[in-house]
Amino acid sequence: MRIFKITGSRVDEHDALAPLAAPGACGDDSYLWLSLTRDEFRAALVAVQGILQTVCGTQLVDLHVADLLNDQLPSHYDYTSLYDVLVFRRLAARDGAMPGAANQADVERARASAPATRGGPPVLRRIDTRPVGFAVFDRVLLSVHPFDAAMRDAYAAKLLAAASDGINGSTAQHNADPALDARAVSARMPTSPADLMLRVVNQIVDGYLDLRRDLTTQLDHWQAELIEPKSRFTNWGALMEARQSLRHLGNICEDQRSAVQDWIDSQETLPEPETKPAQRERDLLMVRSRDALEHIERVVNHVRRLEQNIETAVQMHFSIQSHRTNDIMRVLTVLTAIFLPLNLIAGIFGMNFEFIPLVHKSDGFWLAMGSMLVVAVVLVLVFWRKRYLTRSAR
Repeated sequence: MRIFKITGSRVDEHDALAPLAAPGACGDDSYLWLSLTRDEFRAALVAVQGILQTVCGTQLVDLHVADLLNDQLPSHYDYTSLYDVLVFRRLAARDGAMPGAANQADVERARASAPATRGGPPVLRRIDTRPVGFAVFDRVLLSVHPFDAAMRDAYAAKLLAAASDGINGSTAQHNADPALDARAVSARMPTSPADLMLRVVNQIVDGYLDLRRDLTTQLDHWQAELIEPKSRFTNWGALMEARQSLRHLGNICEDQRSAVQDWIDSQETLPEPETKPAQRERDLLMVRSRDALEHIERVVNHVRRLEQNIETAVQMHFSIQSHRTNDIMRVLTVLTAIFLPLNLIAGIFGMNFEFIPLVHKSDGFWLAMGSMLVVAVVLVLVFWRKRYLTRSAR
């Protein structure tokens, strides 16, 4: 469990929920980030609901609590009049690593609760995903993570580093240009729970963008092996698993895109802010939302291109194999056509008749052999001129 109180460019991390449940613990110019794993959220549900009631004047409804605790829920968006709920699936930890686990028992427990590992190359095993749930209030962001909470810890470290840099450099920047200082702080620090949620979502999507390079490298290797005429491709099981993994990844990204698009649509229906700072904050929020949507669409388009490339490579592979088979059959047919008249001549002279021309002549054998050689050479020349013996261009 990690709890942050964010005030401007300052970030304070708390160790317990109880002090925040007191009235006035969160000022008007600050907001809270309550970040818990699913087990922690289940255990501290009463305390979390108390903080939400104190700070926001409302609590999570039971169905949304069930959604946040569901480890198999797809990406989706829901809302009430007082808060929004966004579930977003992130990539699982690589190679079974559990960065947030404190000890070996936690590691074993996380692995036991993880979905079944996919087969095939290591890059395909990374497409396993787990949901991260967000409940966005006006002054509280509640995020519920998988057991390892790797994404939470990664962004928390970035948030604390940005706050430290902001405190160290804010005085000099403010003396030089107060407007520049405000822009710099807003670029480093999230200005609202919704902004913080979108930044974490962007970091999750960046993991999918990083996955594209490894997927492309692996599939390019398979494509080259499929198209190589002299190779004998046998890794069909891994290729089928790759196609299934790409289809699974495409479905995940489609759900993510729908969830973010629903979030954007809901934000567009809100009334226009009355002040310029509020309008600017909303504009920045919409820009960040559209940026996350654009990143997801890039992943979706890339997955579709990879699927099309695999289908094209498989079709080209079978086309090349069929063409190669046709070449072999053509050569065998030509050889059969060349030896057919030779077999006819040999069969005629092998008949058991007493009187056959050339049989009783001393040079009859050489005349028969010469005629067979002439017939064979003539047929080879004829087939060569008709390009029956030429090799197809590769």
